[in-house]
Amino acid sequence: MRFHRLLVAAAAALSWTLACAQGYPAKPIRMIVPYSPGGGADTAARILAKRVSETLGQQVVVENRTGGGGAIGADFVAKSAPDGYTLLFDASGIVINTAARKLPFDLLRDLTPVSLVVTAPMVLVTPPDAPYTTVDEFIQHAKRSGNPVAIASSGAGSAQHFAAELMSASAGFPMLHVPYKGGAPAMTDVMGGQVGAYFANVASASGHLKSGKLRALGVTSSQGVPTLPDVPPIARSVPGYSVAEWNAVFVPAKTPEPIVQRLATEIASAVRQPDVRQSLEKLGLEPVGNTPEQFATFVRDEIGKWTVLIKTNKIELQ
Repeated sequence: MRFHRLLVAAAAALSWTLACAQGYPAKPIRMIVPYSPGGGADTAARILAKRVSETLGQQVVVENRTGGGGAIGADFVAKSAPDGYTLLFDASGIVINTAARKLPFDLLRDLTPVSLVVTAPMVLVTPPDAPYTTVDEFIQHAKRSGNPVAIASSGAGSAQHFAAELMSASAGFPMLHVPYKGGAPAMTDVMGGQVGAYFANVASASGHLKSGKLRALGVTSSQGVPTLPDVPPIARSVPGYSVAEWNAVFVPAKTPEPIVQRLATEIASAVRQPDVRQSLEKLGLEPVGNTPEQFATFVRDEIGKWTVLIKTNKIELQ
């Protein structure tokens, strides 16, 4: 009798899941962005939400829940109903924070990866009058100077911070991390010569590179960046080096699989549309739109990569 009751319960749960998935979506969807309005993640989320709203036939409403370096918004989604009506549009910082900090949620247990939406290579920039013009010269200068080179970031635990930590560890030179409250003030101080370098977003740095206010030494993607054809990959000087910021969609764990797959399909279709792709590329973003399985593997690999770096180099985040 007990086994029979378990079978009945399982069948009822499966029927409920299928019914929910077949009628999905039946109401507006919230897309939580755990960062400030107007930033890179927020802008990309709104571009995606607009197109997915059209194809799903329900409004996808972007809602900003900031704080805790993205942890507050992510925790809100992790604790939301697993019904496909609350999505998380997060950035690469979520895996760095998972590797470096104790969070109020467990990324692998409490959230389900849906799709990697975009990636964004960075460019290593320096003051225009810096005594180095290439990555090799930068590394040699850092090793010879006797003092750690000051490298800015948009905040402790950010992709920019860990791009610097990885380069320092891989190339074997000392660095001093100088965290700022955002990328704009960090870049301003690099232009003014207050700090020696910064891993900038390609789109935000392009104007300053063209005007000569910044100098580009290398890009963080192993294949180079089409919009900066004359700037070589850092990997040419630091073998194996590759870092990118990224934005992606997660849902609460236990969201029905058909809903997860539907969302992934809609996201992949959206970022492949010429107008959406063009809008994202203007921001220096490279559209991806992969499957939940591919993205889950990517997330696990990213956590492993940063965990090793943090433990090996004893990096502590406050």
